[in-house]
Amino acid sequence: MSQPRQSRALVIVNTNFCSSDGDVVFRTRGGAKREAEQLSNILSRLNYKVKLMHNKTAKEIEDLYQQECCCEHGEYFVSIISSHGKEGIIFGCDSEPVMLTRIFQILSSEKCPVLTKIPKIFFIQACRGKEFDQGVVVECDSGEPEPECEPDCFSDYLSIPPQTAVMFACSPGYVAFLNISGSMFLQALLKVLEGEERHLALNCLMTRINWEVAFCCQARGTYEGCKEMPCFVTNLLQEVFPFSA
Repeated sequence: MSQPRQSRALVIVNTNFCSSDGDVVFRTRGGAKREAEQLSNILSRLNYKVKLMHNKTAKEIEDLYQQECCCEHGEYFVSIISSHGKEGIIFGCDSEPVMLTRIFQILSSEKCPVLTKIPKIFFIQACRGKEFDQGVVVECDSGEPEPECEPDCFSDYLSIPPQTAVMFACSPGYVAFLNISGSMFLQALLKVLEGEERHLALNCLMTRINWEVAFCCQARGTYEGCKEMPCFVTNLLQEVFPFSA
């Protein structure tokens, strides 16, 4: 009897950035490379066929997703993106933007029939704005302040292909933290995948990551005490267990 096809994982990490004329545009992302390698290793142990790609341009990132449309896939497709970004955008190492809607369009049912029925799971470590989350006092029961004007991100959500879950490191409009030890978000993902929580249904696993970042993580150094709140959106039609042994 033939062996079932392996599920695939695409991990893209950008650490060094420059423009077409060679100027440095964004700061180097210390800690991101080691973190991506750790995630790739654990996904391999969880029986994923992992493609780990370092410092790819905007065009190369799009091409990587185009290539997935021609591959044989197993039960799941997982992608982790770690880069600089802003709302609805991640940046290539050439400092050029890649719209998330473009990535989702490439993997849509029309463009990528091979992935139509396969759950597609994204973890995106990138800023979504410039605001800093100062945290909240959780025991306070007074009325909340009026929210600031938030960026319109519904177009991104509406473009997500069927059978897809996307988890972001932070809320719309806010920064995502990274230091030499790694990011709050992907370190929490690593912790969950290395523990018994990996057997949970995906929505429960993502909620566990939310809890881990919200209650166990805060920024250090210049932004000492600042917090981060991951969030996720899903249009999956059933519970899935992508990381259960």
